[in-house]
This record gives sequence, structure tokens and C-alpha cells, in this order.
Amino acid sequence: MDENLRNRDIAWQAIFDHYHIHRHNFDETPFELSATQIKQATRHFNITGQREVRILCKQDEREDRPTVFQERGLFILPIRNGKYVIVKGEGYVDIPFIESFTDIYVSQLPFKLITSFVGDSEMQHLDYAYATSLIRTFMEDSSLVLTIRGRKYSPRFNFNVGQHNITVQSVQTEVDAGYEGENQVVLIEAKKQSPDTIIRQLYYPLRQWQYHVDKSETNKKVSTVFFEKWGNEFSFWQFHFRDVLDYNSIELIKSRRFRITR
Repeated sequence: MDENLRNRDIAWQAIFDHYHIHRHNFDETPFELSATQIKQATRHFNITGQREVRILCKQDEREDRPTVFQERGLFILPIRNGKYVIVKGEGYVDIPFIESFTDIYVSQLPFKLITSFVGDSEMQHLDYAYATSLIRTFMEDSSLVLTIRGRKYSPRFNFNVGQHNITVQSVQTEVDAGYEGENQVVLIEAKKQSPDTIIRQLYYPLRQWQYHVDKSETNKKVSTVFFEKWGNEFSFWQFHFRDVLDYNSIELIKSRRFRITR
């Protein structure tokens, strides 16, 4: 077992034991837990990965969940600063393999970039895709410009996971990059190769920026995109939510993969 996952298993077993979470009926209601409570239950551990709240609650893929979560079909969501709920249900969405052929895309830049190839981060790959106008091409929107970066705190919003209604307020969200065009706002979550991702990383930013768009009375659409670079291929998956109040109503609209050339 991966060392990080083993540490997470040990810590969450202690948390479940400390607060008798094993006895909780998750079919009736989620279990609310604070960062202070997590620290209290893990205070006797010496390894950072067994007591650091940020590490313990970072479960971005299904396999990142500790065993006590996986066995019971649970996942964790932040609801306020320092507050979480453990919820029974499907918290993740698959990132399907793109079956279609790789499209050869000719960069719209009149020169070759050098600095985009120093290092290997999701952010620089995303920036390169934007610089070459690949993001505009995938979204079929030549008007898109970079306007959103980094962390912000969310407004208050409600949503459903199955029969459970959850309220979120002032949760820190992060968008790897956001682009505004004449008729839409595009939010992109960038990752290295992932079989799935927690829906929250697409859903919370959508609700946050939909709130601001609604206040502006512009009727712009807010779109969510998952992005990966693997080898020399750039892949995009555009998702939407059939019902913006339903966390699990996520659907794939389209996906494509590209190889950029001059």
C-alpha cells in the first residue's frame, strides 16, 4: 500500500473510533466534522501525514479515500472554513479514455515558445494551450481571454447529494484558469493523468462563478472543463450539470485530444 494512503488509513480509523462514526447512519444524514475535531483525534500521531488536516481531507480521486470511506461508500466535502461533512454517495466522476484519433493542431502563434517547455507543471501546459489558442479552438470561442486564477472564497449555496441537502459557505475554491468570452465563462481544472476526479473540483467553482455571472445580469453561460497533458498530447473533457442544484447530475458534453505543431 502507498505510504500516504497507509497513513491516511491509520488516521481516519482513529477519527472514526474517537467519534464513534462507525455507528452513524449515513443513509439518514451526513456526519459533520471540524478541523479541530480531526486534530484532537489525531494529536497523538507524530507523522505529519497522520495528523495534518489538509492532507487527511485531500481525497481528489476515489483511490485517495481511506479504507473506512471506501468500505462504506463515503466521501468528504468542505462546507465552511474548517468544517466538513462525510457523505454517503458517489462523490467522483470518471475521466473516460478518449477513443477518437488525436487531432493535429497548428499553433496560432507566429513564433515558437521556449519558456513553456521549462519544467513540467499542469499550469504551464494549460498556459501553453491557451497561448496557442487551443483552448479557444476546443471551446469554439475565439473571444476567450484569461481572467481568473487562484483561490477565492465561495458565496453561500445549497445542493443535493442523493436525498441529502448540503449548505456551503465561504469555502476556499481554486480554479487553475478561467476564461471569459463574449457569451461564456470557461473554468478549467488541470491535472496529470487521472482515472477520475472528485466532482467538487468542478462543481464548487461552477457555483461560485455562476453566482457572480448571475449578479452581472449578462446571461453568460458558465462551462467546466477538465484538462490533462500526457506525453505530447493535450486532452480536454467538457462537463455540465443537468440540474445545477444536483451534485450528481454531472454529464460529459464532449472530449478531444490534440497534438500541437507549428
